[in-house]
Amino acid sequence: MRDYYLEKSLPEAHLPEHKIPRVLVGQTAVVTGANSGIGKSVAIALGAAGADVAVNYVTRPEEAELVVKEIQAGGSRAIAVPADVSREDEVQSMFASVIKEFGTVDILVSNAGIQKDAKFHEMTVDQWDAVIGVNLRGQFLCAREAVREFRRRGVRREVSVAAGKIICMSSVHEVIPWAGHVNYAASKGGVMLMMKSLAQEVAEQRIRVNSIAPGAIRTPINHDAWSTRDAYNDLMRLIPYKRIGEPNEIGRAAVWLASDDSDYVVGTTLFIDGGMTLYPGFETGG
Repeated sequence: MRDYYLEKSLPEAHLPEHKIPRVLVGQTAVVTGANSGIGKSVAIALGAAGADVAVNYVTRPEEAELVVKEIQAGGSRAIAVPADVSREDEVQSMFASVIKEFGTVDILVSNAGIQKDAKFHEMTVDQWDAVIGVNLRGQFLCAREAVREFRRRGVRREVSVAAGKIICMSSVHEVIPWAGHVNYAASKGGVMLMMKSLAQEVAEQRIRVNSIAPGAIRTPINHDAWSTRDAYNDLMRLIPYKRIGEPNEIGRAAVWLASDDSDYVVGTTLFIDGGMTLYPGFETGG
C-alpha cells in the first residue's frame, strides 16, 4: 500500500487531474469562509466552472484577495466580501453588495464554520454560543437571504433550470457523535435538519437545497490530525479508504451540486469521507 502521508508535501499527487467543465457560466455564487481550506477550494472550483464568485471572509483579507486573483486568472469575475455570518446586519450587507456587483445570486455555499472544543462539563456558554452562532445561525441567515433573492428573481432558464441552489457545508458529525466537541456536533446535526426542512419547504419554488458532509480533509482546521506520521496513521483507523481527503474533492462535488446535472437531487447530504461513516470499528466484526 502506498504511504499517502509521505505525499503530504504534494497533497494531490495521488489524485487524477480533472478539468472542471464550465457548467456554471452566467451564474453568481456566494461562498462563506472562502479565504482558506475547503471554502477556498470550493470558491476556486466554482470559478473554474464559470461562475462569478463572492469570496466571503471575516479575518485575513489578504488571503481572500489571493483567492479572488486566482479565480480571476481562470476567467471568472470575483470579489472579496467581509461579513461575520453570525450577524444578521453583516449578512444582509454582504448579499446587497454581491447583488449590486453581479446583479443577483444563483448559488450559496454556506461553508463558514468554527470549532471551540472543550469537555462538556467545562464548556462555557461563550464557547457554545460562538459555535452555534457561526455554524448554525450563520447558515440560517445566509440561506434566508439567498432564498429571498431566488424567490424575487425566479428561474432564469438561460443559465439554470433551478431558481437557485443552496449547499450547506455540514460534516460527518451530523451523524457521528463526537465527545469533547458537543457544540460542533450539535451545530452540524442542526444543519442537517435545517437543510432537509428548508429543502422540503422551497422545492416547489425550484430552489434546491443540499449538504456536503466532509470527513477528514487536509485543511488547516484539522492540521494536528494529519501533520505527523503518528497522527496520520491514527487517523487512518477511522477511514476505510486509507487516505485523507483533499479540499479540491469537495470543490468538484460542490460544482456538481450547483449544476443542472444534479437537478433532481433535493434535500440530500452527500458524504465525502472515504467511508468514515461506515463504522470502521466493525471492519473485523466489532
